[in-house]
Amino acid sequence: MIRRLLTVSVAALVVACSPAASPGDGGEAGADPAAAPAADAQTLRPDGWGSLRIGMTRAEVEAALGPDANPDAVGGADPEACDEFRPARAPAGVLVMVENGVLTRVSATEPGLTTADGFGVGAAAEAVRAALGDRARFESHKYAEAPAGYILSWTTPQTAPYVEDPAARGVLYEVGAEGTVVAVRVGGPAIQYVEGCL
Repeated sequence: MIRRLLTVSVAALVVACSPAASPGDGGEAGADPAAAPAADAQTLRPDGWGSLRIGMTRAEVEAALGPDANPDAVGGADPEACDEFRPARAPAGVLVMVENGVLTRVSATEPGLTTADGFGVGAAAEAVRAALGDRARFESHKYAEAPAGYILSWTTPQTAPYVEDPAARGVLYEVGAEGTVVAVRVGGPAIQYVEGCL
């Protein structure tokens, strides 16, 4: 009996310590590499959302979430240079921006998705500013009076008023006239664009 228990315990230990069973390395036997924790499907990250990663090609975006759900809509003045659209399998209010064939930002304009800090559309701007503290800067809104504005946080410190480094990643909360978040944008420098592709 003891010998049998030791054999079972050693076998379990070998399975638990084997590289194929290491959690988080993508090597789990039978694991779906596209599968992600449920919370990740609701989390906007500076590098993307769900299976989308900033820097993917348009073909990769469409393979992940489908083509433009409304191809007749104008997403940009020159769609080859810049296009913003909702992929067919993305939730309502989720838009992707593709510039020169590459994903540069993901936006949420309806409640449902949140950032890792727990804020999304509908959040109180003061709560966002309080939580982010020195990690973020506040800028005046281009078209609306305060409390409208933009709360911008980069993953690495940025000193320029307008960031152009294509490697930069960040989160921008657009605050409306009521003092609540009306849109969240994640990605590279394109999160700073105020009017879609502009």
